[in-house]
Amino acid sequence: MLYAADVRRRPVQEILAAEAARAASEPARQASWLYAREIVDGVVDHDDEIDALLRGHAQGWSLERMPAVDRALLRVAVWEMCFGAGVPAPVAIAEAVRAAEELSTEGSPGFVNGLLARIAKETQER
Repeated sequence: MLYAADVRRRPVQEILAAEAARAASEPARQASWLYAREIVDGVVDHDDEIDALLRGHAQGWSLERMPAVDRALLRVAVWEMCFGAGVPAPVAIAEAVRAAEELSTEGSPGFVNGLLARIAKETQER
């Protein structure tokens, strides 16, 4: 949903509403929909803090220069590490790297791993 909103240049709330309608017609998706909604709402609620962490640790990359898939994966992982409950940083990083391997560019897994590791190190030191 974050990726779709970014690529389509649509408000996240518009994408959420469409997905909520779709999920309502597919009862088997109820549990996954609720968790996905929690993540997207969390990223939206903390977007300034998340993007500040990404900008501060991206070493030569602006958010705008990153592939849209990477931006979405990074935002979800930072939310999980810093604001979500129950997802240890190594797990959030591993999931983001695995998704980058499947969905993004050849260099994205290493970039995602390095950036998230720097953020995890800083946030654990606080």
